[in-house]
Amino acid sequence: MRLGWLSVAAGAAGLWGMLAAPRAGGGQPYVVMRELGYAPRIGNAHRMDLYMPAEATGPCPVVVWSAGSAWLADNGNTGGERVARALCARGYAVAAVAVRSSEQARFPAQVHDGKAAVRWLRAHAQRYGLDGERIAVMGNSSGGWLASMLGATAGVVALEGDLGPAGVSSEVQAVVDLYGPTDFLLMDGHTPEGSIERFSGITGGSRGHDDAASPESRLIGAEIQTVPERVAEADPSRWVRRGGPPWLILHGTSDPLVPFHQSALLLRALEAAGVPATLYEMSGRVHEHDYLDETRDFTPRQVHHAAGGGVAGGAPATWSLIADFLDTALH
Repeated sequence: MRLGWLSVAAGAAGLWGMLAAPRAGGGQPYVVMRELGYAPRIGNAHRMDLYMPAEATGPCPVVVWSAGSAWLADNGNTGGERVARALCARGYAVAAVAVRSSEQARFPAQVHDGKAAVRWLRAHAQRYGLDGERIAVMGNSSGGWLASMLGATAGVVALEGDLGPAGVSSEVQAVVDLYGPTDFLLMDGHTPEGSIERFSGITGGSRGHDDAASPESRLIGAEIQTVPERVAEADPSRWVRRGGPPWLILHGTSDPLVPFHQSALLLRALEAAGVPATLYEMSGRVHEHDYLDETRDFTPRQVHHAAGGGVAGGAPATWSLIADFLDTALH
C-alpha cells in the first residue's frame, strides 16, 4: 500500500516511513533476541533486537536497521521482522536499533547512538556469532538519513559520542538508504506541488520544512534556515569522502515528505568523492518502499550509477536487489 496523506495525518510520529505490518507467513528464517541494551536505556532508545539466521553455520555479516519516524519517536527497532524475513534467509543477521528521538536529545545524539550500536555489535561479535568485519547499515526516511550519516562520517571524532564500547571502530562497510533526507535547507524548494501545505497542516507549522515545527528544526533545535552551519553538520553529503563504503539508494519521484532531489544531491556528492553508489529513481512512488515486497515488476525506474556503482543493470527493486548489493559490497 502506498502512503497516503490520511494515513500520515493519523499520527505525526509515523509521518516519515513507519513500516507496514509484517505479512503473515510460515516458519521464520530467523531466531531473535529482543531488547539487548547497547547503551543505558532512555525510554525505548538504546534497545536492539538481534535477528540471527536460523540455519547459521558461521559468523554472519550484519545489517543494522533503524526505522524512520521523522526523529519524533524512539522506536527505530520496529520493522525488524520485515527486514529479517528478507535478509536472514540470505545469511545476514539483522540488528534492529532504536535511537533517541529529537524530544529526548538533539542532533548529533542520534548519530552517536547509531555509532554506539555498531561498536557494540563489533565488540560482541564473537559472543553472538557475528562477523564484525562486515557490517552494513540500512534505514528508511530518517532511518535512511542515519544510515547515510554512519556511512559518511567514519573517523569523525566529534560525531563518535561516548556511549557504548570504547576503542572499537564504528566504521561500516555498506549503506542502504531508503529515501532519507540530505540537505534540509533545500527540501521545500523541491517538493511536489501542494506538498508543503499538506505537510504544514500535519506538523502545525506554516512554512513546511523550514518552520520551527518541522521535524528537521526539532532535530537541530532551531529553525533550520537560521542555523545553516549546524544544518550542514547533519548533511551526509557534506561528509562523504574518498574510500567510503558503497551506497545503494532508493527513492520515489513523487515523495511528498522527502523530495527525490535529496537523493540526487547525495549521489552527486558520492560521485564527486569517487564512492561507488547506485540510485534507483522509482517513478511515481511516494514515501514508502512496498515495491521491495512486490513479485511483479511494474514500477518504471531509472538507475543511476556513480563511480562504478555495484548494482549491475536495472534489476527490479526488491529485497533480492538489496541482498545482491550486500553480497557484493561485503564480499
